[in-house]
Amino acid sequence: MRILLFGAGGQVGRELRAIDWGADIELIALSRGEADLSVAGSAGGAIEKEKADLVINASAYTAVDRAESEPELAMAVNAGAPGEMATACSMLGIPLIHMSTDYVFDGEKSGPYVEDDPVRPLSVYGRSKEAGESAVREALDRHIILRTAWVFSAHGQNFVKTMLRLGAERDDLGIIDDQYGCPTAAASIAEAVAVIARRIAAGENVRWGTYHYCDAGVTTWFGFARAIFEAAQPHMGKQPSVRPITTDQYPLPARRPANSVLDCGKVETAFGVRAQPWRDRLVDVIERLYA
Repeated sequence: MRILLFGAGGQVGRELRAIDWGADIELIALSRGEADLSVAGSAGGAIEKEKADLVINASAYTAVDRAESEPELAMAVNAGAPGEMATACSMLGIPLIHMSTDYVFDGEKSGPYVEDDPVRPLSVYGRSKEAGESAVREALDRHIILRTAWVFSAHGQNFVKTMLRLGAERDDLGIIDDQYGCPTAAASIAEAVAVIARRIAAGENVRWGTYHYCDAGVTTWFGFARAIFEAAQPHMGKQPSVRPITTDQYPLPARRPANSVLDCGKVETAFGVRAQPWRDRLVDVIERLYA
């Protein structure tokens, strides 16, 4: 099987490239330089050229706040390009695995979100990702949409790396403590995608549709920050004081859901993908960063 990967330079893309796919699977990894998804026709053209057996879209415009001032670019990458991919895949009879986000929800639900809960994104970023989901569903029956949340890794820009940088620069940090979610290692997401991809490659009877995958455990950004500094303590020496604040005390251009906890029972039932504790994965990432 030939798998075409979009977003090879991103957090999840890098982890997908690091997986040992075995001799039976060839991974064709495209970075933004090789397929600029902000340009109409780029995604569809790449799929038609490569003639792969499966497409994985791990690419996205993820600058949540900047998207408020760049809505056209966010929509092009997060909605237009996935729609092109799905259309091209439909024409060629190819399935698609497409990554999405917890930010398609408004955060008003009291418990974890399941896949069938109504979506109501609060930001341009969330609306662009929801539009991408809709475009994929409309154009292609054989698709997997995998929503995830609070992604971190040793690569790119993410909350873990930001906290370590700020912690080295400042003595005091105020971190939001009224937004709840599930921190998720990019490596965990890549492993989940690989399980699904191998099931498709094996010709198994796959239940197409929308799924959630996050690492196990719920926290706030404040709780996440405390865990980061606890894990990094042997490497940092002196640590900053971390105090909880409210969303109102730290206004940002884009609104975030107060609750974006995702229920991941469906993906475990369908594919046997079991969530990993995010705290364990955090320790792994911290060790990789300091190594």
